[in-house]
Amino acid sequence: MDVGADEFEESLPLLQELVQEADFVGLDIEFTGLRSNLSGPQQISLFDLPSEWYLKTRQSVQQFTICQIGLSVFSAIEGEANKYIAHSCNFFLFPTTFGILDSEFSFQASSVQFLNQYGFNYNKFLKNGIPYMNEEQEKKIRHDILTGNWRVRSSPDKDQIKAVIDKVTRWLDLAKEGDWMTLPGIAGFQAFEVQLVLRQALPDIWTVLKDEGVVVKKVSKQHRWYLQNTSCDRESCWKEKILLSARGFSVFFQMLVKAQKPLVGHNMMMDLLHLHEKFFRPLPESYNQFKQNIHSLFPVLIDTKNVTKDIWKEMNFPRVSNLSEVYEVLNSDLNPTKNSGPEIVHASRCEKYVKTKCPHEAAYDAFLCGSVLLKVAHLLLQKIHIDPVPESSFPQYLDVLAPYVNQVNLIRAGVPKINFSGPDYPSIRPPILILSIKRWSGVSEQQVYHKFQNLCKFDVRRLTRSQFLLLTNKFKDARNVLKEYRGHPTLCISLYRYWRHSPDVNCVLQVCGIVTAWALLAFIFGRSGP
Repeated sequence: MDVGADEFEESLPLLQELVQEADFVGLDIEFTGLRSNLSGPQQISLFDLPSEWYLKTRQSVQQFTICQIGLSVFSAIEGEANKYIAHSCNFFLFPTTFGILDSEFSFQASSVQFLNQYGFNYNKFLKNGIPYMNEEQEKKIRHDILTGNWRVRSSPDKDQIKAVIDKVTRWLDLAKEGDWMTLPGIAGFQAFEVQLVLRQALPDIWTVLKDEGVVVKKVSKQHRWYLQNTSCDRESCWKEKILLSARGFSVFFQMLVKAQKPLVGHNMMMDLLHLHEKFFRPLPESYNQFKQNIHSLFPVLIDTKNVTKDIWKEMNFPRVSNLSEVYEVLNSDLNPTKNSGPEIVHASRCEKYVKTKCPHEAAYDAFLCGSVLLKVAHLLLQKIHIDPVPESSFPQYLDVLAPYVNQVNLIRAGVPKINFSGPDYPSIRPPILILSIKRWSGVSEQQVYHKFQNLCKFDVRRLTRSQFLLLTNKFKDARNVLKEYRGHPTLCISLYRYWRHSPDVNCVLQVCGIVTAWALLAFIFGRSGP
């Protein structure tokens, strides 16, 4: 089911009911871009501590925006053993343009091409995207609206409002009391905005929002006063309606947070960063504060990438490179629990994915996340029981998934995952190697990278003029390069030892040596004096 601004408010009560009754929610997000073109020290690398990775990625999150959120809400079907129903929805989003809010964001060409390749509907994103704002933006808008300081500030909105006022003013010159006209094509919170401006500008009209558009009626001043002070249409009530419409998807985000259901994604770190920035608060500078905030919003996070990495090693499943391939393997005869696993059906309004595969459509990927979670959890549950478990339940699945809860995968960093419910685990990456170069002056990090790329791929960081640190995420690559370059005349590679190779340590040791030598000399000559 695809939901844009026109359908969103009508669907809210149903969505709230679904989330409240759910066992868990699958999530996937599509963005206008993923990474800023960072270079040098700002580039993401395997050398980065989680806090360094966070600060670098934070810049990208602030630069790009969300174009589509997919949710798949999974609920166990009452009275049927191990059977789940999935309600999957695509939400097209577009930042709120209202009053002082006029967001800037970038498109990354590769991301646009990627989404276009999979049929992404850019028209729905740009023309009918659901508005949203975070809590700080909401406070500013609420203050401006309720204190009467609100103004139309963006140029397209000003042009639209001016055209509407001109049209209504011309009509008023010829209209009689009781006559009415319709302004078609105005929807969403902008319909409230237009009505508020018209009511402020023209004292002898009244407005009503109907399916066909905004209806303007010519009324007397006495009738206007009566309409303005009725309980259902007071100005204060109107302002709250405007704010509610301008908040858009953020209203549903708060419902999702309040429900406190397990949130399931695949490689979901970027999703969490954007959820925080776009719907909660701007990302803090403190990495630990970010972790605390996310944990308070979503106490149970499960990243299927993190879960399946361990399972794949144990089960000797074929190598996979994306979520769709993971799903296919778990649905195949390679999965020993395929026939005893949970049955998953699509809800009546969400049957698009029964026969159609839609990779990289957010709701489809969210559905895959939830399905993979159930199948992997069932596999884990059967492994720890000698006899098959006849009627598995979601609480049982959560128990076996406990080691993976709140452990979110990191694609490129000094640690493979982030722990949102405590301290991060120490790195299990291969050791850092040090490359010492002879007779190759002026060599750069890029040249070193290209030198080794046919053998293995390293992240490279300069240590001194003639020394570089090399780091890979594969132990076999580290072993291969040590073996290949043993005894090489110009490129000497060995294990990096901080106390032996760090320039800072060497500098301190040299200073200590000089100070010690001077102290010793002073002591010797001091004793030999009169």
